[in-house]
Amino acid sequence: MNEPDLGNKQSEGPGYRVPLYYRKLKHNIGGSGSVGAGDLFYQVFEGLNNRIATSEGRDFINFCSYNYLDLCGDPDVAMAAEAAIRKYGTSVSASRIVSGERPLHRELEAAIAGFVGTEDSIVFVGGFSTNEDTIAHLMGEGDSIFLDEYIHKSAQLGASMSGAKTYSFPHNDLEALEQMLSAHRAEGKNALIVVEGVYSMDGDIPDLPKLIELKRRYQTLLMVDEAHSIGVLGQTGRGLSEHFGTDPGHVDIWMGTLSKSFASCGGYIAGNAELIEYLRYTAPGFVYSVGLAPPMAAAALKAIQLIEAQPDRVRDLRSRVSTFHELALSAGLNIGDANQASAVIPVIIGRADSTIALSRVLKDNGILALPIGYPAVSKTKARIRFFISSGHTDEDIRRTVEIIAESSISG
Repeated sequence: MNEPDLGNKQSEGPGYRVPLYYRKLKHNIGGSGSVGAGDLFYQVFEGLNNRIATSEGRDFINFCSYNYLDLCGDPDVAMAAEAAIRKYGTSVSASRIVSGERPLHRELEAAIAGFVGTEDSIVFVGGFSTNEDTIAHLMGEGDSIFLDEYIHKSAQLGASMSGAKTYSFPHNDLEALEQMLSAHRAEGKNALIVVEGVYSMDGDIPDLPKLIELKRRYQTLLMVDEAHSIGVLGQTGRGLSEHFGTDPGHVDIWMGTLSKSFASCGGYIAGNAELIEYLRYTAPGFVYSVGLAPPMAAAALKAIQLIEAQPDRVRDLRSRVSTFHELALSAGLNIGDANQASAVIPVIIGRADSTIALSRVLKDNGILALPIGYPAVSKTKARIRFFISSGHTDEDIRRTVEIIAESSISG
């Protein structure tokens, strides 16, 4: 069958045509000047991804790491991972339902449940797949899903795969959500509301008490993605429920990742015992996947234990976050609706080319902070995101804000 002509140009080899989508990609990322940003991404770094990022022998103050509590690279976490390798190897080499189950898995799941405040939890090998698989598995045709318009792509894909009718409500607009529930809840047998604890592009948070009230009134399930809020929000880092002082049991499904505050890799679902047992035996992404690698399980378990034993990590993070917020606002920077407790803080510039140029100015001054533009955010709201860590110093933050403020690019 003849390939349709999509404007692809002839390339090397008889009959070979470069796909149009690839040409568009190369156009979008090409160049290393003030407009092109291709050289800013996929840089190779040596060593740990913590306060300092090292590339080609040069050190940068690093605001691109999700290592919120500075636990990735902690000696105790590394030792726990090493001990797990010696005892269990680098892989469990099977699905947990057959021969892949190890004591570490259940210990980690019990620790997560205890930390979040639920009856049980289950860990998946990937954070993205945790959302995608859980939503697609629990919901189906005849059901309804209500997503915040800024929800992570993993949740969007999970909803699409489920076959349920999906509604997108304006970001953090719970009045609009209530109107959608009033108009459409009766159309679905089961219903699910999905929000994030901290939104990764804007650093803002949802009104959890209001969401709980809506889910009760309209008899829906409520799922909160805590990828960027667990370990960050609340006095002891227990997330959105602690931030608002609500009972974690009032949320049906808590999702989180192990790759940020917990210094590992993977994802989890926490909730009541019945939900977790159901997923343990039926979730395709769990049953038909290898179990979490022993060093990853051990690292996450030790990280949770250290968060509980060393509360100064969360206190230090909260202090650094507060410093960045205060200095940024005093300097007149546009940080949008970022919550004062959020460790994700955007500096919104507007134009993509200006945002890229500012990122280069920061890099020239030894600071790593990368631009985000369309389609991740609106074409008129390109920004640089700053991920704050307990390992940052007040001087790191002061210097960074000063450079941004002194640059004519920041507006």
